[in-house]
Amino acid sequence: MNLSIGKNNFLDSFKKIQEKEINNKNKLNIFMININANEFDYKLLEENLRDPIISYAISRKVKEKYKEQPGTLVHKAKEKFFDYSQNDGELGELLLYCFLESHLNAAKILSKLELKTTNKKYVNGSDGVHYLKLNNGNYQLIFGESKMYKNLYDAIGDAFESIKEFKNEVNSKGKEKSGITFEKGLISDNLNKEFSSEDEEFLMDIIYPKGKNDFDVDDAFGIFIGYQIDITNVEKKLLPEDFRNLIKSRIINEIDNISQSIETRIKNKQLEGHSFYIYIVPFTEIENNRKKILGDILK
Repeated sequence: MNLSIGKNNFLDSFKKIQEKEINNKNKLNIFMININANEFDYKLLEENLRDPIISYAISRKVKEKYKEQPGTLVHKAKEKFFDYSQNDGELGELLLYCFLESHLNAAKILSKLELKTTNKKYVNGSDGVHYLKLNNGNYQLIFGESKMYKNLYDAIGDAFESIKEFKNEVNSKGKEKSGITFEKGLISDNLNKEFSSEDEEFLMDIIYPKGKNDFDVDDAFGIFIGYQIDITNVEKKLLPEDFRNLIKSRIINEIDNISQSIETRIKNKQLEGHSFYIYIVPFTEIENNRKKILGDILK
């Protein structure tokens, strides 16, 4: 089964700053949006999100149906986003989808946008579901979680708290909530909207593994963290090379400081059996830019 995103230039929007491994199986990837004239190049990011936004919002079957009508296809994708984009988390969910497909090569099963229109309860669920085939022939079912906050520590803390509640199907107050079991049922009920009968049968074996399978399946999590990096007017006047080196060094220092925090949260929330694929990207003026980026794409 192919990736839903197809050929795209999404990763061209970034410089990969660092990749870290935590506890031998968790991947921490730090990306920086390309810098042009001492500013993050949000326009390039917007350009490279125009095609992925269609694959994120629209099912494979609908894309195939309207493949000869690109104008209609774009309209249908934007139509789904117009109401949805009033939420604060929409850009993070889209970026997580793009990183999981473009960088990790984990194919989308269903996106939050597709499922949210099916059942309002899904607002309590994950930010999309992907699957990944491992080198040993086994698979992972990857549930997404995205946070875009000013403070890096707050974003990471809330992401892992949401994952703990999602797995345990109970919130911080001890009350039951829809979680991983509900989500798997919701996914299986909607596979026919996205996939052929052959692919649907294969994915059912990943969602609900059977004894006859010659592979094993583990639940895993993909996390996107967007946080705010502050840049002074004095720093903006630096030579471009000096500015890039300064920002890169600042990002590395910030990530070094939170690596141990991530490991501790995984242990304290009893999530050590799962694999995590974490993507972290800094933004300037995050409150404004997270809405502006998506708003410009939808114009």
